[in-house]
Amino acid sequence: MGTITRIEPGQRMTNAVIHNGIVYLAGVVGEPTGTVESQTKEVLAEIERLLALAGSDKHHLLRAQIWLADMSTFDQMNKVWDAWVSPGNAPARATGEAKLATPDYKVEIIVTAVQK
Repeated sequence: MGTITRIEPGQRMTNAVIHNGIVYLAGVVGEPTGTVESQTKEVLAEIERLLALAGSDKHHLLRAQIWLADMSTFDQMNKVWDAWVSPGNAPARATGEAKLATPDYKVEIIVTAVQK
């Protein structure tokens, strides 16, 4: 069955869970202010921090799921994503539009990675 390691657990959710060398991150949002670009930068920085705590990094991403509050911001989000994602190591990815936890959130990203 394997060991389950929880990083930054809370009552409702855990920020990262590791099982059999796979790192599962909860949905990550930035500060509920600013543009989709600034929120995407914050989200990606937090993803890097959590992956590091889990013994992984952006070069080991398997999958990404991106939720945008408004698909009209797809190009702005992709500009930040494309500058951040590891060349040659882009994960399988899906992007959709969803009503997020508050109207101030513009982007939420969920990733799965493998440990180094």
